[in-house]
Amino acid sequence: MFEKIKNDMVKAMKEQDKFRLGVIRMIKSSIDMMRIDKKIEITDEVVIDVLAKELKTREESKLEFSKAGRTDLVESIDKEISIIKEYLPEPLKEEEIDKIIDNAMNEVGASTIKDMGKVMKIITPQVKGRCDMKEVSNKIKAKLS
Repeated sequence: MFEKIKNDMVKAMKEQDKFRLGVIRMIKSSIDMMRIDKKIEITDEVVIDVLAKELKTREESKLEFSKAGRTDLVESIDKEISIIKEYLPEPLKEEEIDKIIDNAMNEVGASTIKDMGKVMKIITPQVKGRCDMKEVSNKIKAKLS
C-alpha cells in the first residue's frame, strides 16, 4: 500500500498535477512521521490508520468551512477527501457492520454495557479504516442496552 502511494507520487510529479502531488506528499509525510515517532515498520495497517486519521481531520474541517460559508475551501477539502479515499479499503455496508458486531458479541458472550470493551477489542481490527468507529460504538451501545 505504501509502495502504491510512492508510485502515485512519482506519477503525479510526471503529470505535473500539483494538487494531487501535494495531497500524496502530505499522506506520505504523515506515514513517515508515524514510523519515526513510534519507531515501527510501515505496514498496511499503519497506512490505514494514518489515512483514516487524515480523512477524519478533513471531514471535520469541511464541516467547519461549511458552517463559515467558505465554499472555496469546501471544494478543495472535497478533492483531498476523494484522493485519500482512493487508498482506503472499500467501506463496509451497514449489514456487514451489524454481522461483525453480532459475531463479536456472541464470541465474548456480551450481554451488558460492561462488555463493550471486549466487543470493541475484537471488532476494531476488522473494521478500522472501513467505517466510522463512532457509528460502530453507538450500534454496540444500542444492542447492549
